[in-house]
Amino acid sequence: MPASQSRARARDRNNVLNRAEFLSLNQPPKGAPEPRSSGRKASGPSVQPPPPGDGARERRQSQQLPEEDCMQLNPSFKGIAFNSLLAIDICMSKRLGVCAGRAASWASARSMVKLIGITGHGIPWIGGTILCLVKSSTLAGQEVLMNLLLALLLDIMTVAGVQKLIKRRGPFETSPGLLDYLTMDIYAFPAGHASRAAMVSKFFLSHLVLAVPLRILLVLWAFCVGLSRVMIGRHHITDVVSGFVIGYFQFRLVELVWMSSNTCQMLISAW
Repeated sequence: MPASQSRARARDRNNVLNRAEFLSLNQPPKGAPEPRSSGRKASGPSVQPPPPGDGARERRQSQQLPEEDCMQLNPSFKGIAFNSLLAIDICMSKRLGVCAGRAASWASARSMVKLIGITGHGIPWIGGTILCLVKSSTLAGQEVLMNLLLALLLDIMTVAGVQKLIKRRGPFETSPGLLDYLTMDIYAFPAGHASRAAMVSKFFLSHLVLAVPLRILLVLWAFCVGLSRVMIGRHHITDVVSGFVIGYFQFRLVELVWMSSNTCQMLISAW
């Protein structure tokens, strides 16, 4: 027996795997179960298995990650198309924002472009409509002006409600002006100036007798108002297009609930 033990110790000394630099090869991998019966304990430091609660804690943390931090390996075709159109909209809007700041390429024309946008603001239109309503002395004129005032109020409430619901920011970091806060035109989608310009131009084309040049100028004015909002960096292109569509449907709604002359006279007398 002593001779066999001495031969075993000699074999262990000559085994290169028992050297210090090869000790890690003899250790079982982390997390692997240890054999139930081992004749000899491995020399070197023992590896402590991780606590059983760590794996469950990591799984819970991975499940609590927000969705925007997770990678979508199989995005749908609709998602890809929507994100592509959104990227194109942002890129084109930034390119057209030539008057967005003092360092922009058309910074010298910013004041003139902002003045074009003010012509589509709600405060001047509501104030001018009320003034014309007070000065008007005909029943037909008062009927048209009262329905126009109803359309303007409907436009402000609709745009403010949709903007509050969507809360989309503009392509540039531009703060709204004082007049924008008065009409609650704070966010970008939809463009309130564009919806108002489309609604007013369609209203005038339907209820006023205008010559052909004036009709063309009225359509060009509505288009320039929408374009000016993109040029100063307040809205995206899709915001303006959506504003034009909303303005048209607002006009159609006012046509459906058109107030008669008697109703307008009753409201004017009560006012």
